[in-house]
Amino acid sequence: MADEFDYVIVGCGAAGSLLAARLSEDAQSSVCVLEAGPKDRNPFIHIPAGFIKTLKDPGVTWQFSTEPTERTGGRRIATVQGRTLGGSSSVNGMIYNRGQPNDLDHWAQRGNRGWGYADCLPYFMRTERRIGYGDPERRGRTEGIPVTDMDWIHPVTEAFIAGCVGLGIPRNPDYNSGDQAGVGYFQRAILNGRRVSAYRAFLHNALNRPNLSLRTNARACEIILEGKRAVGVRYLSERGGKPVEVRARREVILSGGTANTARLLQVSGIGPGWLLQKLGVAVQHELAGVGENFRDHYASRFVMRAKPGTMTLNELSKGLNLGKQLLRWGTGQPNILATAPSHAHVFWKSFEGLDQPDLQCVFTPGSYKEGMVYVLDDYPGMTAGAWQHRPESKGWVRARSTDVFEDPEIQPNYLSDEMDRRVHIGGMRLLRRMLSTPELAPFVDQETLPGPDVQTDDELLDFAFKNGSTTYHLIGTARMGPAEDPTAVVDDRLRVHGMTGLRVVDASIMPAMVSANTYATTLMIAEKASDFIRGREMASAA
Repeated sequence: MADEFDYVIVGCGAAGSLLAARLSEDAQSSVCVLEAGPKDRNPFIHIPAGFIKTLKDPGVTWQFSTEPTERTGGRRIATVQGRTLGGSSSVNGMIYNRGQPNDLDHWAQRGNRGWGYADCLPYFMRTERRIGYGDPERRGRTEGIPVTDMDWIHPVTEAFIAGCVGLGIPRNPDYNSGDQAGVGYFQRAILNGRRVSAYRAFLHNALNRPNLSLRTNARACEIILEGKRAVGVRYLSERGGKPVEVRARREVILSGGTANTARLLQVSGIGPGWLLQKLGVAVQHELAGVGENFRDHYASRFVMRAKPGTMTLNELSKGLNLGKQLLRWGTGQPNILATAPSHAHVFWKSFEGLDQPDLQCVFTPGSYKEGMVYVLDDYPGMTAGAWQHRPESKGWVRARSTDVFEDPEIQPNYLSDEMDRRVHIGGMRLLRRMLSTPELAPFVDQETLPGPDVQTDDELLDFAFKNGSTTYHLIGTARMGPAEDPTAVVDDRLRVHGMTGLRVVDASIMPAMVSANTYATTLMIAEKASDFIRGREMASAA
């Protein structure tokens, strides 16, 4: 006989970890969490710089890749997602970034009641423990993800920031305050030299609750349906193994992430009818938007060779220098092992005259070899990248078969929209200006990527097509919207349209891209969903 709980949560990533912790606070409710990956015992998860190792490790990540297109130079682009306790929060860049208030106001204007910025701010605050400068009316201080400031400061980064200020970009002490524009250091989920994932921040200490069950290496393969009601989940521990059932008295909640949530719905018979027929799956509930409306941020990066004698991350991460940094990490001193991969941010405009920034730019006093995944250059270098806040290009995620051990088809259609291409070119030209300031000049030898020969719009676009990459910000495949919207999958309480007992709580519900990394918003979504599910009064609007 199948085990039975009040709630079955599929996925123990950012959303699932927080949601399981909140739902299990109610001692009268039982919660089971299914995580497809292993426990978070890999030491590289907990060392911030270890992301270089974990992103290439199929033991703790889904090694997804996109479909090739002419606008990616015929390349497949690795779109890695976390597959361990904490999900992508255990392998991501640890950046905490809420975006602009009008991101959420636009969600509300699309018919999603209660999702404006004022409605969501209390939930952002509930999910963070800000350590450092911040308005107490806008920043959380008591619980949640520890959000700290960069403590390892490099002179090249200081020169980059000074150069941006010289260009008229203001220094911003807190881009999460509601006013994003400007340049400064990133805030990150690192405390005492260690990554703090959503699992570690929210769920780890709750596991001694008798009403909470966590199962790892449990890959969900089907939602169990009785008519239009979800009543449980089947999962596999290995390919070809016997499915195990867990039943849900109240709700099945999907928190597997943008790719996996769409695929699980589809192989369970919920999605576009034509696709389900192609898969050989009986149509349980036709819902055209499942897997559609996919968006991601697409970035291009410029690399500068630093002048000889400049000590960048490239040199500090090797030989005796690395040994010194390890010693500093072990003794709690600022060091390169406890930094996020992006050090400085610039939120600015692709063209003059815009009211708000439409670009996110990043800077790091280090560089990677061309065409190689996180392999540092043999010479001193620095990197700056840029991407569009709210891309209009959209694609899809579609199951290839009912075998959940087979990766889904992921097609972002990067830069297919003409405006996206215009903004991307504007972003690359801004990068060049920021890397050519007199303040940074004492450290710069020459531009190596794309190189000084790449100048025209067509040449820059060709470079972007052949060298650009994902930022791992996947959203939209179960987008939130009113029932009359034919592309919507969930309502504004995150319930799947036309179903009962089935809810989606992860980044896939975002109706449009936020002007930020998606992690902070995903946590906010889960926090807000916990109030929906428990029937609690919504947090007071700020």
